[in-house]
Amino acid sequence: MSLPIWTPDALSSEAVRLDGKYWRMVEAQHRVSTLKVVDTLDEQALLEDLIEETKPQIPLECRHLHYLLATPFRYGSIYPYGSRFRRAGRTLGVYYAAETIMTAVAEMAFYRLLFFADSPDTPWPHDAAEYTAFAAAIRTEKAVDLTRPPLDRDEAEWTHTTDYAACQGIADAAREAGLEAIRYRSARDPKGANIALLTCRGFAKAKPLEPHTWRIRLGSFGIQAICEFPERRIEFSRTAFANDPRLNGLRWERGR
Repeated sequence: MSLPIWTPDALSSEAVRLDGKYWRMVEAQHRVSTLKVVDTLDEQALLEDLIEETKPQIPLECRHLHYLLATPFRYGSIYPYGSRFRRAGRTLGVYYAAETIMTAVAEMAFYRLLFFADSPDTPWPHDAAEYTAFAAAIRTEKAVDLTRPPLDRDEAEWTHTTDYAACQGIADAAREAGLEAIRYRSARDPKGANIALLTCRGFAKAKPLEPHTWRIRLGSFGIQAICEFPERRIEFSRTAFANDPRLNGLRWERGR
């Protein structure tokens, strides 16, 4: 099947405005993990600074941002594997987020299952893992929406579960056209949509908004996700992501 071809000029003519809160999840150990190897908060701050010095520099246009927003843009020289809108290798960063908490949880749940599909001998965790969900305020006049006509005619390519060639191609064209974001249907939550922010200029605020703590439990039953404040429960059965061939051989029955 030939890939869809959208030129930078064609994409520019389809530019739309995006303005809203977009959700992302990270493991809750992103800061407290270093507390395990120090005795005081001053020692932790020093250790965090030392670790920071070993990482690639944050691009100049992103340095005013909180690290949770800036991090996806700092690894331009060592991106080992391609993602939906970013090629592997020395490529520019992409900030992925979802329009709703439901979609963000679905994305995280899928990738946790994918880890266990690739590790058939790894037992299920004994306890639920803790994650932080947070929103980012994003505003841009220069976005492209793959869920709207005429771009939606290629939705099968935009939502392919394993082949990202078409998406990476349109991201290249979007950058060339000066577009700042791509809105697209989620492959993990078909009723939801995601955003791929191509530049730090799209952040309307420098800090994350509305942090929530979630606990995600995996097992032979599927996946359970719970947030206490505000109270929310989401459950995914074994067949929730059956459209992705990478989970076809997942061993559900395994020890803990």
